[in-house]
Amino acid sequence: MVALITIIILLSCVVLAFFILVQNPKGGGLSGSFGSISSQVMGVKQSTDVMEKGTWTCIGIIGGLCVISIMFFEKPKSFDKNGGKAQSSQSAPKQSAPKTK
Repeated sequence: MVALITIIILLSCVVLAFFILVQNPKGGGLSGSFGSISSQVMGVKQSTDVMEKGTWTCIGIIGGLCVISIMFFEKPKSFDKNGGKAQSSQSAPKQSAPKTK
């Protein structure tokens, strides 16, 4: 299950990178890249809204899947060479202070 979630996270990262790279920091973005074709199909204002919504959706998906993936991780178990549970480490016995004359 962790592998599937990891693959979905990676795909969402690629889509997020696409959305970020297509946007123009001055607001032109997709409408400036494709010229009049995008303004006829989507409209200039709507193309930036779609890019912004796509960006926030990808961020939400990545964040949510990262939190959900924690539930599927198991705590590692330590075993000794004999196949049983490893014994806890014991501390050294307390040494007495040297005697002074």
